[in-house]
Amino acid sequence: MATVDHAMQSGHAADEPMGEEGYRRRDFLSIAAVSFAGVGAAGVVVPLVSQMAPSADVLAQSSTEVDLSAIAPGQAIKSQFRKQPLFVRNLTPEEIAEADKVPVSSLRDPQTLAQRTQEGKKNWLITLGVCTHLGCVPLGAGEGENRGPFGGYFCPCHGSAYDTAGRIRQGPAPKNLQVPPYKFTSPTTVVVG
Repeated sequence: MATVDHAMQSGHAADEPMGEEGYRRRDFLSIAAVSFAGVGAAGVVVPLVSQMAPSADVLAQSSTEVDLSAIAPGQAIKSQFRKQPLFVRNLTPEEIAEADKVPVSSLRDPQTLAQRTQEGKKNWLITLGVCTHLGCVPLGAGEGENRGPFGGYFCPCHGSAYDTAGRIRQGPAPKNLQVPPYKFTSPTTVVVG
């Protein structure tokens, strides 16, 4: 009763709206509460998101360094990049000429050798060793392995044949062997990834 009497004495009815000052205080409290909740939510979300980032050992595996000095012309080696086989091939001048004379328009996945290698390093072909048909590992990177009718790589699973530029020439594979991102850090070292 005292509250109602007080409101009556001050000239305001109990159900009349407050003055402008009352709204400002309520708005301030609402904004402050939402801001406080936002800061609290950020305090919870940031650690959750950061714990999903890859750890240092995973980041270290995201690139592969390959020493090219022991790869003779005409030879290919197998390495590994992100748990997938990696083929590094040192093409001979004859293999480069053979790849260059193939009409690009005759290819299923048209690419020149120059598009698949880096400028000034046309002899170094670096591809993932995964057939683009169903993911088998083609032969041709190891010593004495079947390189298929085009002298590149041959997939024993379903008969896809790639040329010396890693381009699909025969069989069910729809695309060329994938060229991963790489850069030369020295004349004899390449970093893939």
